[in-house]
Amino acid sequence: MATAPLLLATPAFAAPAAESLAVTAAAGDSAPDTEIIVVGDAIRAGQIAGSTALVSETDLKRSRVFTVNDALRQVAGLFPRDEEGAGARPNIGIRGLNPVRSTKVLLLEDGVPLGYAPYGDNASYYHPPIERFTSLEVLKGAAQVRFGPQTIGGAINYITPATPEQLTARFTGSVGNRDTVNLDGMVGGQALGGGLLLHVNHKQTDGNRDNQHLRFTDIFVKGSWDLGADHGITLKLSRFREDSQVTYSGLTRAEFAADPRGNVFVNDDFQTERWNATISHRWTLSDAATLKTTAYYQHFGRDWWRQSSNSGQRPNDASDPACGSVANLNTGCGNEGRLRYYDTWGVESRLGLDHDDLGLGFGGETEMGIRFHEERQRRRQWNGDTPTARTPGTSVNGGVRENNERDASAFSAFIQSRLQFGDFAIIPGVRGEFIDFARRNLPMDVIAGGRPTGAQNVPSEGRQTLDKLLPGIGMTWRVASDVTLYGGVHRGFASPRVEDIITPAGGSVDLDAELSWNWEAGVRGSIVKGIKGDATFFVMDFANQIIPQSVAGGIGATLTSAGRTLHRGGELSLTLSSRDAGWTDAETDVFARLASTWVATARYSSTRIANVPCFDGATAGTLVATGAGAVPCGAARDVKGNRLPYAPEWLISGAVGIEHKGFTGQVEVVGQSSMFADDVNLLAVTPDGQRGRIGGWAQVNVALSYGPPKGNWEVFVSARNLFDRLYVIDRARGALPGQPLMVQGGISVRY
Repeated sequence: MATAPLLLATPAFAAPAAESLAVTAAAGDSAPDTEIIVVGDAIRAGQIAGSTALVSETDLKRSRVFTVNDALRQVAGLFPRDEEGAGARPNIGIRGLNPVRSTKVLLLEDGVPLGYAPYGDNASYYHPPIERFTSLEVLKGAAQVRFGPQTIGGAINYITPATPEQLTARFTGSVGNRDTVNLDGMVGGQALGGGLLLHVNHKQTDGNRDNQHLRFTDIFVKGSWDLGADHGITLKLSRFREDSQVTYSGLTRAEFAADPRGNVFVNDDFQTERWNATISHRWTLSDAATLKTTAYYQHFGRDWWRQSSNSGQRPNDASDPACGSVANLNTGCGNEGRLRYYDTWGVESRLGLDHDDLGLGFGGETEMGIRFHEERQRRRQWNGDTPTARTPGTSVNGGVRENNERDASAFSAFIQSRLQFGDFAIIPGVRGEFIDFARRNLPMDVIAGGRPTGAQNVPSEGRQTLDKLLPGIGMTWRVASDVTLYGGVHRGFASPRVEDIITPAGGSVDLDAELSWNWEAGVRGSIVKGIKGDATFFVMDFANQIIPQSVAGGIGATLTSAGRTLHRGGELSLTLSSRDAGWTDAETDVFARLASTWVATARYSSTRIANVPCFDGATAGTLVATGAGAVPCGAARDVKGNRLPYAPEWLISGAVGIEHKGFTGQVEVVGQSSMFADDVNLLAVTPDGQRGRIGGWAQVNVALSYGPPKGNWEVFVSARNLFDRLYVIDRARGALPGQPLMVQGGISVRY
């Protein structure tokens, strides 16, 4: 039976990947071939025209990762910025792109879009627990045209476990400081004529700040069935629930100095629920052709009730006589309910063709696919009269302030081929995205008790279309049996959000899609036996990059065109295994890994006018220190040549450890260089804490475990930020502190 052609392969961490595959096979798992493969495994080394990485099951276990950020830091080029300390709302940047809400990254689960609105609102306010996945793979470069709609920074694909062929069960429980509890269980085996797997995770923690408590429960069910030799089906169902006390606002400069982990907004509440269903079908048409079809649906609801959205609101409704200051925060001050509901569904088919079996006279594969995708958003803002209100109020600032629907309908198609000529391959491809946007603003008075004051009260509707062709071409050349050169160029694309292309009154906004030309060249393979590496040089030349106004000196969460921007730099990944090198016996492995990123250039490359603020009593004309030198405040200036916000020059993650007769110990160091929080590149911190340089930092993490070889139990302990270093991670809504010392210990048992 022929399997679907794999156009992409060669993870940067090839040795751990192979080990993970061996472990999986030993456990009796059968990898379903109904699902979409993004990168692949080490067997297909040399076939991908771009940089890739695989964080294997072994890597995750050695590090004892608690959040997805812990896992992503192991990949060169990725900047996973923390937020609340649980990884529930990831902020992932790639190669100097702004990480806010991961808007420039394509997140996938088994090759299917994970985001609830990847076309109309690609913001991540949800992420499943990292424990649900056995590994994750990252794809950058020209091969991204196989996936979409985002093709700028890269695609991150999370891989769920295969259904076991034998009865298998596992439970892991751990506890730690800051009220941290993590309970994780899995059971699976053969049932109902196929394989079934049930995974349940419950996690809670106080995270990085006081007066917040985050709680998550995730239930995941997977089934797979072979329907004869030529057909197979995989069904996945999941339900995620979050019930958290967490605020949106950061700290002012004075608040951070007085209590860096403080949080006065004890009444803020965040509730989410996500339901998901995916069914995949594989049809082996012949030895040369395989068709895979996937249908998916998800519903996501998010209610965030908060008394402040940024450090400039102290409190948010001070104009209300009942709320004169923060002293009234828990009595007279009201709140804002940002209520969002999304329904997303689609169907995608991919046809894979094997050139050898087709008898074309040259090797390689071709893959082509189409996708129909629909998104429906319902957005409301209810302002309540009390700190714990859950309905629209009647006070000065109360009532219904937003009530609209936003839709996106998309059709996309792609084709990509790998034309193999001996050790050399050319990989051309093209993707088309054809998107319709719609926005309907509903009257405020359609909801009982609504107050239209200060808000749109006349129904209106607007529509826009956006069509783009995204070409890409790459090459690979195997210059030795275990060394491959690769490179490519492709058109990067990210669609604007619905609200950024259609105004509240239904008109058009001159905010085009993000477009860039992305270049990449690199080499990967074995340096010597037991040491593997991957080095990449990249260039991203944007015709128009979209950035949040909040980091551009503006106000609010709307986006703005930054114009032309340029990113250049390099990445280096290294892995070492004494076992693979033959330096130690099979029972012992001294291992090490390194992922480093150098974003040498991340700058505005066209004219952009920004205002230089005066603060701390300064007047117009007073010199203010910036990264480009002292400039007069109170005036507009061209920031062309300035560094982009939230683009640190250096990122590094490295680890060294040992495995010996059931014991595993690892020491890890992660860190980054300093970065700017605004386009003016201010050095000093403004009183609201939202602008000013963010200092570089590094932290040490340790993970230890022991379980008897071939045993069925294991104990472990881990410490993150071992020396409890205090640092700032974000200023977009005020200063946010980084992870404190987190110590966890637990046990894992399996059957």
